[in-house]
Amino acid sequence: MDQKQLVGEKAATFVEDGMVVGLGTGSTAAYMVKAVAERVKKERLSITCVSTSKVTEELALSLGLNVKDLAEIDEIDLTIDGADEVSPDFQGIKGGGGALLYEKIVATNSKKNIWIVDDSKLVDTLGKFPLPVEVVPFGSEHLFKNFVEKGYKPEYRKNEKDTKFITDSENIIIDLHLDKIEDPKAFANELIHEVGVVEHGLFIDIAHQVIVGKANGEIEILTL
Repeated sequence: MDQKQLVGEKAATFVEDGMVVGLGTGSTAAYMVKAVAERVKKERLSITCVSTSKVTEELALSLGLNVKDLAEIDEIDLTIDGADEVSPDFQGIKGGGGALLYEKIVATNSKKNIWIVDDSKLVDTLGKFPLPVEVVPFGSEHLFKNFVEKGYKPEYRKNEKDTKFITDSENIIIDLHLDKIEDPKAFANELIHEVGVVEHGLFIDIAHQVIVGKANGEIEILTL
């Protein structure tokens, strides 16, 4: 079985009857959504879902899951999502799928967050994966130039048509090629105070557990 499918299906076992569940975005999260839907159908679970993207919402609805807008929900019991990099202290980079803003909003309104990854996503130091920064289009050229001057090696996220990728909230993404982020907390604080930055892909002190799929088919559950 594929590592992504392995951890996605394992994560679905953490969903309990009566929960409000945040559904992550990306290929690994898609396996989890399908597994949750299967459990709801087989075990007749009553759960409410909140989605982190339009793509995930469409998938969840197509599978018969009850999806509500975050505004209708007081609190989320559990959010399960993927991650692009995870350090030993559970700091992470997310946003490879372009849904970092909604993912972070849902995550910060959740009692518990579980990340599902394959073991290649576990790193000693964050930064090899390009760090997504979601910015408003207005003035983005000046922000891009600022990132160049700081040596952050920025690139505009492009779609398949080689035009700028547009997020669900109609912003654009600038990916920073940093190689290594020595102090993720300090860098997160720096980025969020840049005028024009809506959100960044550093997820600090958010994950409670990480479910890791290994190449040999084993699963490891890491808890801080």
